[in-house]
Amino acid sequence: MNNLTFKNFAPFLILALVAIACIFIPSLPNFDDGKFNAADIAWIIVATALVFLMTPGLAFFYGGMVTRKNVISTMIKSVVAAGVVSVLWVTVGYSLCFGETIGGFIGNPFTHFMFKGVASGAPHLQGGATFTIPLLLFALFQLMFAIITPGLVVGAVAERIKFTAYILFIVLFSLLVYAPLAHWTWHPQGFLAKIGVLDFAGGTVVHISAGCAALAGALVLKRRQSHIDHKEIPPANIPYVLIGTGLLWFGWFGFNAGSALAANTLAVSAFATTNTAAAAAGLSWMFFDVIKGKKPSVLGFCIGAVVGLVAITPGAGYVAIPQSIFIGFIAAIISNVAVHYKAKSTLDDTLDVFPCHGIGGIVGMIMTGIFATKSVNAAGADGLFYGGTAFFLTQLKGLAIVVGYSFTVSFGIFKFINFILPIRVSQEEELLGLDVSQHDENYSQGTLVIQSLFENEPKEILAEQ
Repeated sequence: MNNLTFKNFAPFLILALVAIACIFIPSLPNFDDGKFNAADIAWIIVATALVFLMTPGLAFFYGGMVTRKNVISTMIKSVVAAGVVSVLWVTVGYSLCFGETIGGFIGNPFTHFMFKGVASGAPHLQGGATFTIPLLLFALFQLMFAIITPGLVVGAVAERIKFTAYILFIVLFSLLVYAPLAHWTWHPQGFLAKIGVLDFAGGTVVHISAGCAALAGALVLKRRQSHIDHKEIPPANIPYVLIGTGLLWFGWFGFNAGSALAANTLAVSAFATTNTAAAAAGLSWMFFDVIKGKKPSVLGFCIGAVVGLVAITPGAGYVAIPQSIFIGFIAAIISNVAVHYKAKSTLDDTLDVFPCHGIGGIVGMIMTGIFATKSVNAAGADGLFYGGTAFFLTQLKGLAIVVGYSFTVSFGIFKFINFILPIRVSQEEELLGLDVSQHDENYSQGTLVIQSLFENEPKEILAEQ
C-alpha cells in the first residue's frame, strides 16, 4: 500500500471543504413568472444533455485509439472532467466566465460565487439581450462546454501523464485559460466580442484552446519510449472509435444548434451546417487517404468527420449550408496534411489533438471570416467572400490573440505542475501501462476473460506490453 501523504489527502480535503461550505449558502426562490419560452427551454435542456453526451463519446473516441494497456486510463481522464469542472463551475467557474466584467478580461468571481443569483437571477448577461430561457439553464448549457474542453487535451498527453497531475491540470486550465477565453468571446462585455470577433459555438474557446494546450502538454511531457523507438502499435479497439464518433456527431447537434439558445430557424440552420460539414470532411479525409495510396478506413472517416465538426463549430450559425461543404472538405485536407508532417517530426502528440482540434479550429475561424453572411444571421457579419474585409481581419486578430494566450498559459501550467509534482509516470509505469499502474484496472484482461467465456475454452491472460 502506498504511503499516505498530504498530496494524497489534498483533493479529498478540498472537496470536503467546498461541500461543507455549501451547507451555509442561502436558498433563493426560483419561480417562472411567465417570462420564459417553453419551447426554448425544452430545446436547450435537450441540447445541454446532448453536449454532455459528447464527453463519454470523446472517451470512446480516444480510448479506442490508444494501446490496449492504456484504454481505461485514457477514458477516465475524459470522463473525470465532468466531476471536477461541474463542482468548479458552481463555485467560481461560471462567475469567472459570465459574471460582471472586470475590464472585459474576466468575470468577477463573486458575482455568482456558489451560483449565487443564478437560479433566481435575471435571464440575461451584463449588457446583453434578455434570454427566453432561465439563467440557470444557460449556465448549465455552458457548463457542458467547460467540461469537454480539458477532456480534449487528454489525447495529446495519453499514455504518459500521471492521473493526479492531470486532475490539477483540469483545475488550472479551467480557471486560467478556459474562463478568460469564454469571457472575452461570449460575454457581451468581453473584449473580443467588443471588437467583433465571432465564435458561434466554440472554435476559439473550446477547440483552439484545447489544441494549443495539447501542443504545450506534448512538448512538456516529451516523447513516449514507443515513439522514440518508432514502434507502430495498432489502436486498441476501432469499434470504440466508431461508437465515439457517433456519440460526438450526435451530441454536436446540441453543441452547435443549441448555441442559438432558442428553438428557432437559426438553430435549424446550425444543425444543418453541422451535419453537412461533418459528412463532407469524413469523405474528404477518406478519399484523400486513397489518393495517398492508403485503403479507405473506418479510422480515417471517423477522424475526418470529427475534424469537420470542429471546423464548422465557430461558423455554424453564421455560414450557409452550401459553404459548409467546402469548410468540411478543406479542413479535413489541411488537418490530414498536418497529421502527415507531424508524424515525421519529433512531436509526440499521441492522438493528433493539435493537428485535428487545434488546426481544425483555426481553419474554422478563418472560414468563418470568409463565408459568414448576414443573410444567415443578421446579428453576425459579412465575411471576406461577401466584401467584409474588416471582419476577416478582425477574425485573424482574434485568432492570433487566442492562439498566443492559450499556448503560453497552458505551457506555463504544465511547467508549474511538473515543478510541484512529477507530471509524468516512470519508465516502468509507462511500460506496464497506465491502466494498471495508475488505476489497478486492466482493459486487456477484462476483454480476454469475456472472450474465453463466450468461446467456452480457457485462455491465458496476458497484459500486452
